[in-house]
Parts: sequence; structure tokens; C-alpha cells
Amino acid sequence: MLTFFVPGATPDLGALHNGAQFNPHGHGYALITGDTITTGHSLDQETAIGEFAALRIEYPHGPALFHSRFATHGVHDLDNCHPFPVGGDPRTILAHNGVLPAEVHPADNDPRSDTRIAAEDFLPTNPFGSLDSWAGREGLETWLRTDKLVVLTVDPAYRSHAYLFNEGRGHWDTGTGIWYSNSDYLDHDWLYQPDLGFRSCEFCGAADDEIVGPHCRLCGFCAECHNSFPHCDCAVLDGHDRYGDLIDREYA
Repeated sequence: MLTFFVPGATPDLGALHNGAQFNPHGHGYALITGDTITTGHSLDQETAIGEFAALRIEYPHGPALFHSRFATHGVHDLDNCHPFPVGGDPRTILAHNGVLPAEVHPADNDPRSDTRIAAEDFLPTNPFGSLDSWAGREGLETWLRTDKLVVLTVDPAYRSHAYLFNEGRGHWDTGTGIWYSNSDYLDHDWLYQPDLGFRSCEFCGAADDEIVGPHCRLCGFCAECHNSFPHCDCAVLDGHDRYGDLIDREYA
């Protein structure tokens, strides 16, 4: 789960703990702290959330992010915890939610995650042009498909300090200035036991003893991406057809 905080937003620690429970493979954060970006990583959720909360009290006025990883590529270690510097430059960092396209999947014996490869090798080549241009933004979001991405930067080459891509595929907590990449931040009574032929929808609570795919047959909630109908991020036909709206916004 990826969480973005506009300047002045106070973290909801309960929401971060919920997200960390669903995504247990490492955690990290980044805050703009004056002319620099302060980052931290930990495999322990309590450590990462505690450090981030303390730093946010000290530095409340810039944008920030927090990330909890559910690993799809790469080993489960500290080096694969988001966020990552872009091209090794600590002035610009990124964090991502989703599964990136095949060109950044690790080769055999490459321990890196897809996001780490994108940050280190792919995106530093500026494959889509400037992120400050409409063409650059559209190109990156098309490449991301249903994924979400946050970039924080103090590099004066950029017009803004924060960029949020595929915003409309996530969730704003109204009035708090906090954006979540999916609904993992919510309090859920999760019970999903497909091997036993039983599932209880974490969204509406309905029991289903005839499991057909990840979606609740009553409300449409997806047990894989944890999004409510019709905002499922998962493939619905042969791993290719997806749906959802693109709504883009940028915070300076």
C-alpha cells in the first residue's frame, strides 16, 4: 500500500498499521525536510511507522509518503523496500503500488524488485519525457496501466515537489489530505479461506460458500486488490482487460 500526504497532513497511524498488516514484506517512508528528502526503511512495521510519525511531527509542512510492500518480484529484504532514489540521486525518490510492465521485471538471479529496477535503470533514461509535461505524464500513466506512483523531489529541475500518478485509482480520505493507493488502510474483518471452500467478504461481510474468482458476488469487492466495485485493479479477462477512470492531480 502506498500512502501520500499533502503538506500539513497528519498521518493516521491506525490506517498505516492496517496497510502494514496486509502488506508485510517491508516498509519505508519519505518526507521533504527543507532542502532535502529524509527517507527510512525497515522490515518491522512498528519501527517504520514510529520513525515516520516522529519525523512528521518535526517536519509537517512538506509532502510525504509511506509504503508497505507486498512482494511480487525480488527478494524480501531491506534493499527492496520502497522508496527508491531515481537514478541514485537522493534529491528525487519514488514509491509504487502494483506490478510494473515486463521490461522492468528482474532477470534470473537479479534480486531486485520491479520498482527498484524502474528507479535505478528505466526511469532515469526519461523514457516518457518531462514529468512536468502533459505528454510525459500521459506516457508514464499509460505505461503504469492501473498502477500508482508517487514521486517526491527537491531537484530544482522539477517544477513541483510532489507528483501523484494515477490518482483516481486510489482513495482520498476526505478532509485529511491523505491519499491511499487502495483500501488496505481501512479496518477489515478479514476471513478468506478458499482452501476450505469459504469466504467472508471483508467489505460487506457477506458469506460465500461458492467461491468464483476474487469478487464478492453480493457487492463486487475484490479480495485480491481490496478495491470496491467497479474500481478493481485486477485483470478480468486473460490478464489483459482492466477498467477504471484516470483522474490526475498534482501537488506542489
